[in-house]
Amino acid sequence: MLEELALGGLLFSPLIVFAPVAFLLAIVTRLILHKLNLHQKIWKVAWFEVSLFVCYLALVVYLFGR
Repeated sequence: MLEELALGGLLFSPLIVFAPVAFLLAIVTRLILHKLNLHQKIWKVAWFEVSLFVCYLALVVYLFGR
């Protein structure tokens, strides 16, 4: 189960940590696709990037969530 992060007496969601990690993974994947010119084969780039972020977020929560 995911637990809150206590910082200075305030409780924060663990997504505060997980979301930037997933965002960095999505950016790295996007840069690799642009370097290899594979981004041209994607039909709807915006939908692909959002779904990539959601998949990475699910992966990070699965791996690092308790």
